[in-house]
Amino acid sequence: MTQAFFNEMFERSDLEAHGLPAAAFRGVGDPRTHYRDFMTWLSAQNDQQIDIKRAEADLNFRRVGITFAVYGTSDLPGIIPERTIPFDVIPRIFPADEWRALERGLRQRVNALNRFIHDIYHEQDIIRAGIIPEAQILGNAQYRPEMRGVDVVRDIYAHIAGIDIVRAGQGEFYVLEDNLRVPSGVSYMLENRKMMMRLFPDLFARNRVAPVAHYPDLLLDTLRAAAPAAAENPTIVVMTPGMYNSAYFEHAFLAQQMGVELVEGQDLFVENDYLYMRTTQGPQRVDVIYRRIDDDFLDPLVFRPDSALGVPGLIGAYRAGNVALCNAVGTGIADDKSIYPYVPDMVRFYLGEEPILNNVPTWMCRKPDDLAYVLDHLPELVVKETHGAGGYGMLVGPASTAAQIAEFRAVLEAHPEKYIAQPTLALSTCPTYVEAGIAPRHIDLRPFVLSGTEVRMVPGGLTRVALREGSLVVNSSQGGGTKDTWVLER
Repeated sequence: MTQAFFNEMFERSDLEAHGLPAAAFRGVGDPRTHYRDFMTWLSAQNDQQIDIKRAEADLNFRRVGITFAVYGTSDLPGIIPERTIPFDVIPRIFPADEWRALERGLRQRVNALNRFIHDIYHEQDIIRAGIIPEAQILGNAQYRPEMRGVDVVRDIYAHIAGIDIVRAGQGEFYVLEDNLRVPSGVSYMLENRKMMMRLFPDLFARNRVAPVAHYPDLLLDTLRAAAPAAAENPTIVVMTPGMYNSAYFEHAFLAQQMGVELVEGQDLFVENDYLYMRTTQGPQRVDVIYRRIDDDFLDPLVFRPDSALGVPGLIGAYRAGNVALCNAVGTGIADDKSIYPYVPDMVRFYLGEEPILNNVPTWMCRKPDDLAYVLDHLPELVVKETHGAGGYGMLVGPASTAAQIAEFRAVLEAHPEKYIAQPTLALSTCPTYVEAGIAPRHIDLRPFVLSGTEVRMVPGGLTRVALREGSLVVNSSQGGGTKDTWVLER
């Protein structure tokens, strides 16, 4: 890969239309300072060598078992195919000062969200102040009346938060989504870094990249901090729905990294409002569950009676304060897309501060004026289900056909309260290896924010990339891939 190759990519003035975007370059042939060393290295590499490294990465991910289940893609009953998430060897790079600013915004936002969750299950001051309509909270399917008046350690509900960040406009950061229920993807962040260090050790010798490998230690500290006060040496478990869950690799990976047990509901039981784990030495008391199961499946006595994944009596032990759940029951109300537009108001209300991170402008389709605007501009907008996730149940107007838009219009008119809409942002792109070579692809970032005795995070996060040309959907279930995320220490 010669410098001439890179120069050829910048014959037009539109950087985003050529393989190395404005995220990496300030102008034609002029890399941004924090990308300069990497671009110099990359331009000197041989295409064949890079192809070999990419194949090695894919093979190693398969050997380690870093896969996810792809639901609804098999014609065979009961068969759920698995695949590796495509990994791109060109990292996304942040300078230290840019990351520090982003980190301040993340701390502020997660702090406000935790304050909000505590409030709506206790005093409900934000409702009485008229900032959020009562029906938007109490009538929301994610609001759990079972949590009313329940106190949790340090008033922390979202111990692990995955905040989806995009860059658009003049380089500003925007929060696209708050993931506070069972946020996933951190194992890919860790494995991506291990893979890059294995494939290209010389890169880390010449770039001072902040480490992320200590995330499991921070996570374990966070879980310990959530333990009931009586638990001096708390027993912690990771609770998984089982091996057929799409994120099972991550569940097993994090349990192994933290040195704690990976359990399913059948491994646990409740007696006298205490939770126990079945072991070969007899029952062992459990103090903290890092749960990777949705609220509805946790306890068949309280939520779905047909759930075989949960533990009968678990919520009783939880309400009694004898076991901690991370994240807490009921956090879903704060990451519901119908609540998302109010998060900047939460920051002002609870913290008395102006938000550091902006929301994406959002129309709430339950409002008649907003709905009228959305219906008039469907080909220009992104429309999302308020309870949706994984890139499903949404319309990306500019990438949709007239027939798809017409079909979605009918659904939206029938149930406007179930949708929000946002403008199609000019998301930043990052140079990415595709079949045709290096090309720009849209990206987002999911940093993982841990709230325990303090709010902490590792420098970086999971960068997801939309591998299909022009696509804005980065989810792995929709064909997205991942990149290593570098935060430079200088």
